[in-house]
Amino acid sequence: MKKKSSKDQKLLEQLEELSQRLNLKVRYEQIRKESRFYPGGLCRVKDEDIIIINSKAPLEDKINTFVKALKTFDLSNIFVYPALRDLFKVESEENSAEILEEG
Repeated sequence: MKKKSSKDQKLLEQLEELSQRLNLKVRYEQIRKESRFYPGGLCRVKDEDIIIINSKAPLEDKINTFVKALKTFDLSNIFVYPALRDLFKVESEENSAEILEEG
């Protein structure tokens, strides 16, 4: 189990690094939304994009929050680690499948 945890931790670090290269601020905060747990997301404050991550979220939720936020940006002209590209691809495929099921 430790192996997955260290792999996930490395992914999180790479996502943080990618955010920095995109000049995005990342904030880790405790978040509650209507008395429920909320993992975080992308927001815009005073014309500045910020990724807010719930500091109490499980590692997997933190990674998913980063992926959902970062996939909204043009990553074509920036180096993205292959493992991260795979994450973005999986996320896009899952969203496409959900749309097809709804339609």
